[in-house]
Amino acid sequence: MDKKEILKEFSSDPDRYYKVKLFEEQGFVRKSCLKCKRFFWTLDSGRELCPDDADDTYSFIGDPPTAKRFDYTQAWKEVESFFVKNGHTSVSRYPVVCRWRDDLYFTIASIVDFQRIMGSKVVFEFPANPLVVPQTCLRFKDLENVGVTGRHFSSFCMIGQHSIPNSHGYWKDKCVDLDFRLLTNQFGIKKEEVVFVEDVWAGGGSFGSSLEYFVKGLELGNAVFTEFQGELGKHTILDQKIIDMGAGLERFAWITMGTPTAYDCCFGPITNKLFQKIGINSDTELLRRYFTEIAKGLENFEDLIDVRKHAIKKVGLTDDQVNRIITPLEGIYLIADHLRTLIFAISDGALPSNVGGGYNLRMILRRVIATMNRLNLKLDLDELIDAHIDYLKQTYPELNSSREDVKTILKIEAGRYEESKSRMEKVASKLKGKGKPPTVDELITMYESDGITPDYLKELDVISEIPSTFYAKLSDLHQSEKKNKVEKLPLDDLPETDMLFYKDDPMEFEAKVLRVFDKSVVLDKTSFYARGGGQEPDHGTIANYKVVDVNKHGGIIVHELEGGIPNEGIMVKCKVDSLRRENITKNHTSTHILNSSSRSVLGSWIWQHSAFKEADHARLDITHHSPLSENEIKEIEKVANSVVKQNIPVSIDNFDRGTAEQKYGFKIYQGGVVPVKSVRIVSIKDFDVEACGGTHVKKTGDIEIIKITKTKRIQDGVVRIEFVSGQTAFDYIKQKEIDEIKNVEESAQKEQMQNQREERKQKAREKIPVLLERVSTYNDGTTTIDEIQIYITDSMKFCFTSSDQYDEFFHINFGKRLVKDNPKTTYVGIFETGPTIRIIVYSGEEASKSKNAGNIAKSVAEILGGAGGGDAKFAQGGGKDTSKKDEAINKAKSMILG
Repeated sequence: MDKKEILKEFSSDPDRYYKVKLFEEQGFVRKSCLKCKRFFWTLDSGRELCPDDADDTYSFIGDPPTAKRFDYTQAWKEVESFFVKNGHTSVSRYPVVCRWRDDLYFTIASIVDFQRIMGSKVVFEFPANPLVVPQTCLRFKDLENVGVTGRHFSSFCMIGQHSIPNSHGYWKDKCVDLDFRLLTNQFGIKKEEVVFVEDVWAGGGSFGSSLEYFVKGLELGNAVFTEFQGELGKHTILDQKIIDMGAGLERFAWITMGTPTAYDCCFGPITNKLFQKIGINSDTELLRRYFTEIAKGLENFEDLIDVRKHAIKKVGLTDDQVNRIITPLEGIYLIADHLRTLIFAISDGALPSNVGGGYNLRMILRRVIATMNRLNLKLDLDELIDAHIDYLKQTYPELNSSREDVKTILKIEAGRYEESKSRMEKVASKLKGKGKPPTVDELITMYESDGITPDYLKELDVISEIPSTFYAKLSDLHQSEKKNKVEKLPLDDLPETDMLFYKDDPMEFEAKVLRVFDKSVVLDKTSFYARGGGQEPDHGTIANYKVVDVNKHGGIIVHELEGGIPNEGIMVKCKVDSLRRENITKNHTSTHILNSSSRSVLGSWIWQHSAFKEADHARLDITHHSPLSENEIKEIEKVANSVVKQNIPVSIDNFDRGTAEQKYGFKIYQGGVVPVKSVRIVSIKDFDVEACGGTHVKKTGDIEIIKITKTKRIQDGVVRIEFVSGQTAFDYIKQKEIDEIKNVEESAQKEQMQNQREERKQKAREKIPVLLERVSTYNDGTTTIDEIQIYITDSMKFCFTSSDQYDEFFHINFGKRLVKDNPKTTYVGIFETGPTIRIIVYSGEEASKSKNAGNIAKSVAEILGGAGGGDAKFAQGGGKDTSKKDEAINKAKSMILG
């Protein structure tokens, strides 16, 4: 949808879309900017330029328009108290990891908190109306700006002021009035300083007018009135209109403090700690002038490099001042910002990785480390994390409980980065040798394949500047998950299936056939559980035909049959395989138990990544940074089985989705997004609470036992736990005991055989002199002496053995001495050692001229699937294909005997 077209349409009728009571009451006049032509509302009748183009843009730096000064946390208290006094409910922030949307990894705006996907529509579910929320948002598209512009953050607090215009909420007039009074009454800004600019918002098929409000050229907030849906000209009014006012908390602090950058007043004591490290005073006239020019330049130049050059020239900075003051400051701000982002993300369950949104987190941590290295800053990340959380916990107390987890994850990730340095240096040196800077796409490929950030390449002078489109492109690649295609079936006009498995759940029942197609049948009701949430479907029979698959399409259950199909309209007898169901049910509840057990043992970052529950086995994939150790596996299993032994009741209740989220939090979405209004909550007391549509046992004791059979790291940041439960677990344990006894017996037999072999080999070694005497003195025809075959011709002598009584020591010592005594002799020994078959070849001085030892060893080794090498007189080799041993022996003989 073309926003310019919408804005043109709306601005042509300002009384309908933009004029509010406040403008009339206060005397605001509507103007068109002489430079950009945008419309704005002001109390200054002489003002001719909009905030972006006027001379007073960013004039608050060094001259704040408020009498009081509020930092980040204090500014929120002021905002919150104002809105609460004016009838709003203050809602705690939602996680920055957007668990309730399958199309977003991170929460990018406060309104996202209350958006839910229902089919193809976005609906709004507010926990209160009206409300205000201090929502931390993560955005990674303009990372190159962070630390440089004075106002760009990778994480920021969007003050969300939201209302549905009904008997509790309000619409445009009150919204704008509230925002105006927040600025003037609460923060003490003169009303003449406030300018409203006309704009529009469009997204997700809906759109509406908006009013951005500025003070001294700084946009503080944007009140969006989402009112329409469809295409312009054919649009209709939404059933549920929404006020979506988003304001930047960092900017509210900045406008009152007037510091050179927003960073100076938003990170609390952490920036002071960092300033002390580099010995720079951030509050100087030079920096006020420089960052004012940066802010203005952002509106006039497309490329940040040009913005920076312009500001340096305008302020008259020398190269020394840039290198000594500006560059270190930019690094300090970047470190403070990126660490804050990582704290929020990891606290909310995200992990740096090379998958999905984890790409962005790994990227910004590597930017932090690269910046520290470039500036030669010896910083303790743990200290900086503590400083951040100690400051932020006033507004976000939940961060306090996860500080050790954050430190753990960042320590592991920083270690991995350092381990990869040598590989990265090799790649960087090759690039430097080319003399041509890599393209943006090449930079992205390098980051994805080798973890090399452009910041690191800049540190090594491979590139002079980071391309302005790099971070935006990378973010686009990994921001959203792909949606599965929905299969289209002939289910039109069918009523929703009565799902008995959520009711009395009879294992035998009668139902009416409503529709038949292909090998599938739809019944009016069913107890057959359909595949979903990682749980495999029930099997059984319908009218004596075998049920091999069951799937859910919307509210309709489709059964796939084998062996035939009943007619439409008839009543059929149905029977569910109850033993299969029982086993799957135990495995499903076990999945919940293992998930929470893993979290309690490993850390708060554990989330269910995916799961699979079949009758005889199951698996749970969890988000974790490293492979599990034996001790961790044992501890997880121990915690899980203690829950089983406690025989805790498993309760299932249905809640309105919003109620469930407010009551239990977003950890309920372990199995993914719930696309329905009513949420089925499965609780094992307080140990595990999840939204789940699967089948579950009545009490944890019904599971009997859980046994982890295998774990492995299946991708970066994801570990798979394979397990069994109930009778399958007992069978597994019993079989394992049998296997262990068998292994012990086999090991004893192997040991005995090995001892016997060693004895024979030792005897063979001891008789080398005797055998040499006997073999050397034999000079006629063909014979075998103690499993050593001897072939005599007029021109040569060939000795060969593949007996298992001879080992490497024997072959080397025997063969070497044999060919020394007779230069016309070739000796070949083939023997097994572990899983490999080896060959050792000696050719005497004369024999080697026609019987090259290296060629023989190489040819035989190739047959065995391996390699060999050496010279004409001595060579060796081998391979692991034991099935080709006889072929290898024949090859060796044929190469010598012909």
